[in-house]
This record gives sequence, structure tokens and C-alpha cells, in this order.
Amino acid sequence: MRVLGLDAGTRRIGVALSDPSGTIAQSLTVIPRTGWRAVLEEIRRLVNAHGVERIVVGLPLRMDGTEGDAAGEARAFAARVAAAVPVPVEMQDERLSTAEAERTMVAQDAPRASRRERRDAVAAALFLQTWLERRRREGKTE
Repeated sequence: MRVLGLDAGTRRIGVALSDPSGTIAQSLTVIPRTGWRAVLEEIRRLVNAHGVERIVVGLPLRMDGTEGDAAGEARAFAARVAAAVPVPVEMQDERLSTAEAERTMVAQDAPRASRRERRDAVAAALFLQTWLERRRREGKTE
């Protein structure tokens, strides 16, 4: 099952994609936040181009697990995406995924400008991988 992960930031949306078996997540691209129409068109294009069967949107919970303003914005983003695509949309805790993405890219000696541009896509791959692993542990195949 192909799954698309979306990390909705204020300036850009990080995009990750699973392999066809739904085992491994990889960063794919970054969508600039230039307006809802352009963002939703690009998400629809990616869904169609890659045969995506499900979308997972990052949910930025606070460290204590509660939801704040950012989580509300992520839920509103997910609702707009769900209304625009013909596949199910779920949420996944993304706590610390951006910080982990930054650490990963620093460890790989990625240049600062490249890190800034790709960080959201790497973060999306990290929380999508967590989602894929949880589903596998729970024995879910669809």
C-alpha cells in the first residue's frame, strides 16, 4: 500500500512516500505554501502519480501529549486535504520529528541551505515510518 506523509509547516509542506509494500518511507519533495488551490492540486497530482492509497498528516502534539494551536491547524489542514482527495487521511504524532530530521541531516553533512529546504520532507519520512511500523506491529495490511 502506497502511503503519502505530509508535514504541514507554515512556509512549506514536507512530503514523504512509502514504497509499494508500505514498509519503507522516503522523503519525496517539498510543496511551497503558496495558496490552498496550488497546494491541494499538487497533493492530488502526487496521489494520482504515485497510486497513493492513504495519506498521513503529522500532528504536532505538545511534549505532554496535549494539543495546542499547531495541532488544531494540522487537523484543519488534514480536513481540507481529506475533502480534496479520494483516499483516507489519518493523523500521526510528529513530536520531535523536525528536530530528528535536522540531526540526521547534520550527521550527513548536508549544507545548511539544503537542510532548511529538505527538513520538512525528512520529518515527514520519519513520522510516516513510525506510522508504517505501528501498522505492521498491529498486523494491519490495509
